[in-house]
Amino acid sequence: MTPEELPQGEEKARSVRRLFDTIAGRYDLVNRVMTFGMDMGWRRRAVRALRLPGGALVFDLACGTGDFCRELTRAGYRAVGFDFSHGMLVRARTEAPLVEADVLRIPARDGAADGVTCGFALRNVVSLPGFFAEIARVVRAGGRIALLDASEPDSAVMRAGHGVYFNKVVPAVGGLLSDRAAYSYLPRSMAYLPPAAEMVRMLRASGFPDAERVQLSGGITQLLAGTRG
Repeated sequence: MTPEELPQGEEKARSVRRLFDTIAGRYDLVNRVMTFGMDMGWRRRAVRALRLPGGALVFDLACGTGDFCRELTRAGYRAVGFDFSHGMLVRARTEAPLVEADVLRIPARDGAADGVTCGFALRNVVSLPGFFAEIARVVRAGGRIALLDASEPDSAVMRAGHGVYFNKVVPAVGGLLSDRAAYSYLPRSMAYLPPAAEMVRMLRASGFPDAERVQLSGGITQLLAGTRG
């Protein structure tokens, strides 16, 4: 499937917001089951990649129910979560302040944040270049970003196994525990993501000259990290 066969522009924004409002109630449970709990380790790895001093202010974008905010708080950071899904925010389990807002238009001044995190939402934004430009705007010079999303393993064997799991098992598990239509979107939404090398180039051009990508758990997840120039 190509990105052109999926919702675009404002239609995509409406579809994504509706989808996450629908699955918010059992979102955390399904995440733990589908990833065998590995998603918690991925977030901890991303938080370590920030390498910011204690007390640093970190914006978690597309914060959902607050998993990243909780990890940031445990690491000694001041977290603020942003998400445009009202359903997710009302079910959030975090003491961090939460803001209902589109992450392409973050209600914060230039350079307000020491860092930014984002978990598994790059493929859900309407404009990835616009998102990278917006995080470059709100992160101060010398600040850090750590962005997670799903990925396809480089290994042909791993890629084949992951393909079966992602395209067959994930929708089935999502349907059993939550909403099958929503979790059928998950593997299809990977078509929105450009190749990894292109994403790294986009980040560097947006103002993170040392941006790099690291594959996690055999390549089923990727971490994009960098420093604001």
